[in-house]
Amino acid sequence: MAIGKRIQFLRSVRGMTQRELGVAIGLEEKGADNRIAQYETGYRIPKRDLKDKMAEALDVVPNALSVPDIDSYVGLMHTLFTLEDCYGLRVCRCSGKVHIGVDSSQSEDAAALSRALATWWEKFSEMTAGRITKEEYDHWRYHYQGDCKEAGNHEERETN
Repeated sequence: MAIGKRIQFLRSVRGMTQRELGVAIGLEEKGADNRIAQYETGYRIPKRDLKDKMAEALDVVPNALSVPDIDSYVGLMHTLFTLEDCYGLRVCRCSGKVHIGVDSSQSEDAAALSRALATWWEKFSEMTAGRITKEEYDHWRYHYQGDCKEAGNHEERETN
């Protein structure tokens, strides 16, 4: 999820208007809502100091606003939290072990993710059962594009 979508999501969770968030981070009231709208739509990207102020106003850590970094376990945890918000990712404990699942009823995107994970599990199972090689499995993973219709929609969202 891009930073603009995170800002919008967390602002909504907090019950704040765009103007309220803008004023809370020090923008003049007159144009505060317009400026926040620009961040939320991705027209503008907030600089680090402004992102830090937004995080404080929204009562989150700055990493919660960013497209998280998976190079550390903290960054990865924020990635998982974002996936919880967007795709119905859920953490559970089964037979004494912690697992991650998807609540596919949360949204169409959650249902699509659930189907994609099931496909991943099937390919992984084929490899572990010896029906495909590790190289074939890796080829599938590194060329995975999901449902072509969904992949096309994603590209369109990213470029606009």
